[in-house]
Amino acid sequence: MAVELVHWPAEAEHLDKLRAEGTPRLLLVEDDAIPPEVTDCLEDWVRIPAMERDILARTATLTSRAVRGEVSLRPELDSAGILRYRGDWVSLGPVDTAIARALIERFGELVERDDLVARAWPGASDARNNLDVQIMRLRRRLAPLGLRIRTVRSHGYVLGTASQPTFRDRAGRADSVQ
Repeated sequence: MAVELVHWPAEAEHLDKLRAEGTPRLLLVEDDAIPPEVTDCLEDWVRIPAMERDILARTATLTSRAVRGEVSLRPELDSAGILRYRGDWVSLGPVDTAIARALIERFGELVERDDLVARAWPGASDARNNLDVQIMRLRRRLAPLGLRIRTVRSHGYVLGTASQPTFRDRAGRADSVQ
């Protein structure tokens, strides 16, 4: 399996596509750019200019991970409400499924509260308190899988792995989360 080299941040849209496809990728981070959050084991980065041996070593590691199947891509959610991640799974109810689907679609990125409310309770005028309760329950369901829902105060939520301390918005800026 070939490792794609991606110039960051110039090729950010291409990176999103490769992440969705599960393609191994090495980000060549421009000298003055903030590197993006690494979302799975099929991604790594190096600041350029870099020595050729460093790039070769990192691409070899990514290739090895891909061949061995050490894939920690975004979680998968089927039509029956079964959420799978890293070989484990949980069953979700209809409201949890709607919320989880929105969070998975933007895995590692902010999903605004209003978007989640619209997904879980279409047509409801005010379900913000319902969302808080539902997020609390969903956090408990996802924790054994190594997933964590973080709160971005006054904005929304971010689904990521339990080991991710922060998330980056689409512009690559780090944001504080709970």
